[in-house]
Amino acid sequence: MLITRPRVRMFAGASLLVTAAMLATACQSSDDTSGRSGDSSASAKATAEAAAGKDTTSGSSAGSPDTQDKGAQESDGSGADTGNGERGKVGQVCGANDISWNTREESQAGGYILVIAKAKPGITCVLPAALPTVAFGSDGTEAGPAEQAVGPAITLGEGTTAYAGVNPKTTNEDGGKELDSIIVAIGDEDPNPVSLPVGTITVDEPIVTNWHTSAADAVPFGGTDQ
Repeated sequence: MLITRPRVRMFAGASLLVTAAMLATACQSSDDTSGRSGDSSASAKATAEAAAGKDTTSGSSAGSPDTQDKGAQESDGSGADTGNGERGKVGQVCGANDISWNTREESQAGGYILVIAKAKPGITCVLPAALPTVAFGSDGTEAGPAEQAVGPAITLGEGTTAYAGVNPKTTNEDGGKELDSIIVAIGDEDPNPVSLPVGTITVDEPIVTNWHTSAADAVPFGGTDQ
């Protein structure tokens, strides 16, 4: 069967219309997809930014480096409050084994033993504001205070010497324990007390002064009840 030219033209025109419609539909679908993709990207970005903001807030709640450093100082005891909002260094408390010891017999105040303490080379430490612990004999008789109040803490280091005076006998009666050494410690909790040789002494109600930086201030004139 023969197809006339008008019918051919009609078929061609219809074909063109279908193609155009398909192209239009494809373009529209592409635009819709792009729009949805853009919306999705924007939403994802907003979600990521929100998450990042949440993480930042969480991180800041842990504290700034300065706050963390201050907390570390407080927790490990490496600083002490100076009273003005700052923290100062706290020195190492002396132990008896940090010190080079000597004793000397003195005649003042009826006779007493001068205990001389110097930090060993390379050591800097603090003698606390408290009496030295001085004991005698196997029963551990301790010397009582020779002064009304304790003195200030003393930092021992190069060029600094501390002195304490020990009167082994403060009673007027005869009697007492005959000994030739004394035991000295930095406080009752010192794990390494030292035994210091002295001449033969009679011990009866002994007393000891605070630590002093001058030997003249370490004379045990009498107990606190005298």
